[in-house]
Amino acid sequence: MSIQLISVSHKTADLNIRSCFALTKEQQIKYLKDMVSGGYIEECALLSTCNRLEIYLYGKDGNQREIFSEAEKGLLRMIAFPEGVDGAEYLRFYEGEKAERHLFFVAAGLDSMVMGEDQILGQVKESWQQAMAAGTIGTYLNTCFRYAVTGAKKVKTETDLSRTPVSAATIAIKAAREYLGDLKGKKVLLIGASGKIGNSIFKNLLSEGESQIYMTSRKHCHGGKGERYLELPYSERYALLDEMDVVLSATASPHYTLTLDKVKKALATKKSRVFIDLAVPPDIDRRVQELSNTGYYNIDDFSRVADENNRKKEKEAAAAADILEDYRIQFEKWMIFQKSFHEVQSVKEKICGQAEAKGMDKALSHFFFALRESFEPGQLEMFMEALKKVEESYEEN
Repeated sequence: MSIQLISVSHKTADLNIRSCFALTKEQQIKYLKDMVSGGYIEECALLSTCNRLEIYLYGKDGNQREIFSEAEKGLLRMIAFPEGVDGAEYLRFYEGEKAERHLFFVAAGLDSMVMGEDQILGQVKESWQQAMAAGTIGTYLNTCFRYAVTGAKKVKTETDLSRTPVSAATIAIKAAREYLGDLKGKKVLLIGASGKIGNSIFKNLLSEGESQIYMTSRKHCHGGKGERYLELPYSERYALLDEMDVVLSATASPHYTLTLDKVKKALATKKSRVFIDLAVPPDIDRRVQELSNTGYYNIDDFSRVADENNRKKEKEAAAAADILEDYRIQFEKWMIFQKSFHEVQSVKEKICGQAEAKGMDKALSHFFFALRESFEPGQLEMFMEALKKVEESYEEN
């Protein structure tokens, strides 16, 4: 009985491939329910972000191969890959300690493109809640996620990993500033302001106070109008385009929010512009970079800035890894004990029964005699070392 994981991420696949693995919420829930209604998978949770798709699984020992096979086949059946692309080659498989440790690192932002970024913890919580709502998560994955989230929170409070936050949103704004020289007095169009990344970009732009912000969202989530921003219907995005210096798009749309032909028709004024696409699958037709005086960046283009950030945070990352490993070991101990719960209960009942009949001293003597006879010498020595630690714990408490 162990945790298993299938993963595809920015470390194994570029944006084009990750776009293929971008499942809708409806597809995610269908996949979860299909998996636990099969034969070998007892629990399943799915984490989907712009940089990764990960499937966490739990089932009985001895069925690891079948669990991986069912989960992989179910996933690949849902995805249409371009001709000549074998989606399976981008998948990575983990089990046991490696799968657990991976989840803990992901939750704390240690496996992110931008190390220590804040959004991933919320995304891990959402995937946990989604599996709970779908009824596809049980005792083991539920507890594993709980320990991972608790460990990640401790990392945030006890290390500096996230105290100088760098995220896709902050890197996107930095890229726009570097391309144009500065953002003072510039007009910025933000498509998808109600989403998590879009909202983060909006807050960053607003706090810097340099630019005039125009934004579209599914609903008026920022009050419609402010001194430095204006919310507009999504349908008006092309009408505004010619005035804009920066265009950022971060939606969950399955199709382009901006196509090359319509962008060409909308642009009349000759000036430098930059288009920044933070969506997976992409929002902006990348061919806009063919236009004169036009910059274009997508999420994979930010890896250089992310690498610089990650190098600066290596010391904090080491401290974070130690914290997370403590929580992972706590989970491992819980899991071992949970698997043996019925045996523990049975032995307790036998000891209590003998204690009632012959007294506690004789009952415990019988218990230790049974241990001595059941163990090999090496096992018995390890048990006695553990017993010393238990004794010390009693003395401390």
